[in-house]
Amino acid sequence: MEYGMYFLEQVTPYEAISRRMEKVLASGRTRFQDYFIFQTQAFGKVLVLDKDVQSAERDEYIYHETLVHPAMLSHPAPESVFIVGGGEGATLREVLRHPTVKRAVMCDIDDQLVEMARELLPEWHQGAFDDPRAQVITEDARGWLESHPDTYDVIIVDLNDPVGEDNPARMLFTVEFYELLKRRLNPGGVMAMQAGMILLTHHKVHPVIHRTVREVFRYTRSYRNYIPEFFLNFGFILASDGVDPVAFSEGILETRILERRLNLRHLTAPFIEAMFVLPKDLQEAIQAERMVSTDALPMYFTDEGEARQAPYRPQ
Repeated sequence: MEYGMYFLEQVTPYEAISRRMEKVLASGRTRFQDYFIFQTQAFGKVLVLDKDVQSAERDEYIYHETLVHPAMLSHPAPESVFIVGGGEGATLREVLRHPTVKRAVMCDIDDQLVEMARELLPEWHQGAFDDPRAQVITEDARGWLESHPDTYDVIIVDLNDPVGEDNPARMLFTVEFYELLKRRLNPGGVMAMQAGMILLTHHKVHPVIHRTVREVFRYTRSYRNYIPEFFLNFGFILASDGVDPVAFSEGILETRILERRLNLRHLTAPFIEAMFVLPKDLQEAIQAERMVSTDALPMYFTDEGEARQAPYRPQ
């Protein structure tokens, strides 16, 4: 057995993941969060924010392809895209792989994190920040969207789950926020988002998010994929008033992948179609969920994954 430095991530109060660190590359604090980057043999660089692993160098493409491309391929020719969050730049990178895109706006509140990623995580952004089609804004995404009436073909939400009663991200998981996103979509537009781990035994994040999104959009479809660095299935949501993603055939998806010359590393047309097939227990949990997050009572999740509601009072 080898001994050395290990990073212990408390995933829930009952489970933790231990990762051997070969080298600490950076650590510090921005105005909004702590960051920590270390090197591993298994996954290369690993990015940690506020003690939670966000992504790893060798498999981040699985998460980011899964988040971005089902939405982008659901649109016949996405020209304008808005990204909520996504500070590492990898979501922006995947969006810009679509040759139809003329404008991609990324809005992340943490300017210091974006600059840190630009310098220390080139494997993630791969120059996306400097693409002439990209506009990087470091402000509160909700405030920006409220004051800027531009509309988009696709909106992608790449945020951490709102864990803890004092988490400001709570206000980006409410009915009112999703209504704002809907107003900023062009006809036929699509919204995609990261929507929590799939761990129904004692961590029921995904059904609550799905239930809230379903209040706003005509079509709200959950899909999932296994993310190796997280050691579990992660949930995603694709929502639209004009496009039902499960109605797309494998042939349409394959045609669009070929037309756009997307050399995807993980996704294929059959696999995208399969990701929307949900197991019975998850379907039942989604249908049974009654909690809806609102500005008056935004949801938050405890460390155990229990969903609660209470007024948000900024610190």
